[in-house]
Amino acid sequence: MSRDFTLYSSKSELVQSTARILVQSILKVTKTGRPYYLALAGGRTPRDIYALLAEERNGKQIGKQIDWNKVHLFWGDERMVPPGHDDSNYRMVREALLNRIEIPAENIHRPRGEMPPQAAAAEYDDLLRNTFHPGQPIFDLVLLGLGEDGHTASLFPGTDVLDVTDKLVAAVYVEKLSVWRVTLTLPVLNGAREILFVVSGTGKAEIIKRIMAMKQPDRDVPATLVLPTSGNVRWMLDSDAASLLKNE
Repeated sequence: MSRDFTLYSSKSELVQSTARILVQSILKVTKTGRPYYLALAGGRTPRDIYALLAEERNGKQIGKQIDWNKVHLFWGDERMVPPGHDDSNYRMVREALLNRIEIPAENIHRPRGEMPPQAAAAEYDDLLRNTFHPGQPIFDLVLLGLGEDGHTASLFPGTDVLDVTDKLVAAVYVEKLSVWRVTLTLPVLNGAREILFVVSGTGKAEIIKRIMAMKQPDRDVPATLVLPTSGNVRWMLDSDAASLLKNE
C-alpha cells in the first residue's frame, strides 16, 4: 500500500508548507465562487499552522488572500469540555486563528463539547446533513494529526466507532483516557477531496515507521483506514517524525 509522503527538514518548514497548501487550495476553490469546506484538526502542530495563517509579516497576514466569507470551518473531533476549557479544540482554533481574522460567525461550525456526548454527536451529525444536503458530506480538505498509538481524529484502536457507517458523527468513549469524545466517522473522512496528515516530533517516529511499512490497512492503526474513495491523501512529516525511515 503505497503512500504519498513529503519530508520537511524542520517543524517550521512543515508548518509553513502546510499553510501555503491550505491557502492555495482555498483560493483555487473560492475563485470559482463555490464555498470551501475545511475540517480542522486539534494538536500543537495544527495550532501553529492556524496561527501562521493569521500572522502578520510586513503588515500583511499570510492568509490575507483568503476571502474568509467563502470558507466554512468544521472540526474533525472534539473533547467533551466547554468551549473555554484548555482541552477544547475549538478554543485552540479560536485563539490561534478565529480571533485574528474576519470570518462570519455562521461559517464556524463546531461540535458542542459542553453537551452530553451522544447529544453532541447527534446535533453535529444533523448540522453536517443540513449543510451538505443532499448527500454525503464532501470536504474540500481535511487536516489530520496522528497519535503515537496510530489514532487520528478520535478514531482510536479498539473502539466501536471504527465500525460506524450509518452516522456522520459518533460519540466514542476512549477507555485508556477515560474520556468521551465526538468524531467524524470514517465514511466522512474517506469522502473528502483531499486529506493532509501533518505529523511532527520524535514521539511519532515509531508509528510512522510502522505505518510506512504496512502493506494493508489495519484496524490496530486507525489512521491507515483513512483512504479517500476518490480524493487524495498526503502524509507530511518533519525530520523528527521521519527519523526512523532513514534506516529502512
